[in-house]
Amino acid sequence: MASLSVKSLSLTYPNGVRALDNVTLEIEDGEFLAVLGPSGCGKSSLLRLVAGLETPTSGSIATDGKDITALEPKDRDVAMVFQGLALYPHMTVRENMGFGLFARKTPAEETDRRVREAAATLGLAEHLHKRPRELSGGERQRVALGRALVRRPRIFLFDEPLSSLDAQLRQELREELARLHRLTRTTSIYVTHDQKEALSLGNRVAVFERGSVRQIGTPDAIYRDPCDLFVARFVGDPAINLVQGEFAADGGALTFRSPGLSFSLPAMRARTGRAILGLRPEAAVLGKGPDSGARGTVERVERLGGDTLIHVQTESGRHIVRAEPRGALPAPGEIVGLTLDPTRALFFEPGGARIRVD
Repeated sequence: MASLSVKSLSLTYPNGVRALDNVTLEIEDGEFLAVLGPSGCGKSSLLRLVAGLETPTSGSIATDGKDITALEPKDRDVAMVFQGLALYPHMTVRENMGFGLFARKTPAEETDRRVREAAATLGLAEHLHKRPRELSGGERQRVALGRALVRRPRIFLFDEPLSSLDAQLRQELREELARLHRLTRTTSIYVTHDQKEALSLGNRVAVFERGSVRQIGTPDAIYRDPCDLFVARFVGDPAINLVQGEFAADGGALTFRSPGLSFSLPAMRARTGRAILGLRPEAAVLGKGPDSGARGTVERVERLGGDTLIHVQTESGRHIVRAEPRGALPAPGEIVGLTLDPTRALFFEPGGARIRVD
């Protein structure tokens, strides 16, 4: 295991494309950091730089305080697991898992012992004699994980390893990865565009956009306390509800107003001007009383097994509300009220910066 320090890391390609822009990260020994962002945001470039597959334009990379920026990949003691499984089709599971150790001239007995231990951990003990074509997609991904695991590296680098699997297999492998991290406590960086993977696996999550880190924090902090409008929009399923409006002073209290919606915010500093209100689906409750914060028409009732989402069209826009677990559900076309919880309201400048509540 090792701590990892990335300081002021930038990567610009010869064609002028800036993949990373002054990225700084401090990853603790044994931490599982999930790097979340849209395609093209630089998250995979970060892994390639840490692995030594790319050379940074500027900045440094260090493990346990030792600068490794100029080290060859083979000397960095990291192991990567890619989206593409890259298994050798002519080799058995045993040979695929042990190939890296064989290439490093690890003694045969030690290689065999590590392969058997990893196979037992990953549920592959009965498949060691098989070739990749005889395995399911999930089993092939486990072989790829096992090949990295037998290396016993100081750092694991995961580059969207589950994105090619179906939903059920992704869930199973997420649980497998979480279990492996609890067992090995190996420092890990996990790159993904899937927020479920990032929020469920990471001790912390770093949200990337356009080559830079927008926010880094615990999964709960990223979801409940986003630093700006990009993070608020990108994290959350269903997406956050956004309402255009403005602040106004009202008898000593601050009021947020939007068509068909008005509520007081006594805890905030006095201010005026345009703003964007952000409300997670669980921050509003359906009701029919006159004191509801807004009224609207139910457009759709979306049943998702254990969760039900109500789509409501109001004067201020469309809202998605998470229904009470055992409450009565409205019908499409029904007029309902939305009671908003001001303590869970998030506010943003029109340009996207967060407006903080005192």
